Amino acid sequence: MSHLFAAPHAAGPIVAAAPGPGQAAGGVVSVTLALALVLAAIFAFAWLARRVRGFGNRSGDALDVIAEMPLGPKERAVLLKVGTEQILVGVAPGRLSALHVLREPVEIPKASTAAAPGAMSFAALLKRSLGK
Repeated sequence: MSHLFAAPHAAGPIVAAAPGPGQAAGGVVSVTLALALVLAAIFAFAWLARRVRGFGNRSGDALDVIAEMPLGPKERAVLLKVGTEQILVGVAPGRLSALHVLREPVEIPKASTAAAPGAMSFAALLKRSLGK
């Protein structure tokens, strides 16, 4: 029975075969595609989160953003509905200031497909600035 537990008679270490050039390139391509897919999913989720208004809003009808208008590159005015009151606030990086509490609520029409009467297209603004 001693031959059952005897060491194998094969001489030399066991060596794993190295991948060929085709296998290595296929591995790099699959890793690159997987990374691109993960990055695309992250960017798509970030874009969707910015586009969906009220994403994560748990306050219900108690607090609502009625309208906002940019005042500068990083500043904007925001009209908030808090309960039954409307408050105009100024928003800047690291700062929030109450500007005015409205006595009578302002009704803002829903966004329509037609442009605002005072809004001009880029082409019209360019022609006006060129004097045509």
